[in-house]
Amino acid sequence: MKKRNRFVGYLALAMLMLAFVACDSTSKQEGAAEFVDDSVITTKVKALLAEDDFLKSFQISVETYKGTVQLSGFVDSQKAVDKAGEIARGVKGVKSVKNNLNVKK
Repeated sequence: MKKRNRFVGYLALAMLMLAFVACDSTSKQEGAAEFVDDSVITTKVKALLAEDDFLKSFQISVETYKGTVQLSGFVDSQKAVDKAGEIARGVKGVKSVKNNLNVKK
């Protein structure tokens, strides 16, 4: 009877550990919490860019993955590139910004 109880205990522990490992994010897949955080960051950055009088006329694409924000699109000046980067860096939860905005010639 003791061996059976011990076996059931070990089996339950193994299943619990497997559940934690299965829910952990990998380098190729985000966990649910990371996805929500990234979508919130993206939404905040887009909203702040749209509110800014200087930047709202530009089509700036914003993507976020694990706290890294990527900005892409075309703007009219280096000042716009810099300002968009500053806005993105100011959002809570942003770890880094990849500013891939290009200045139209």
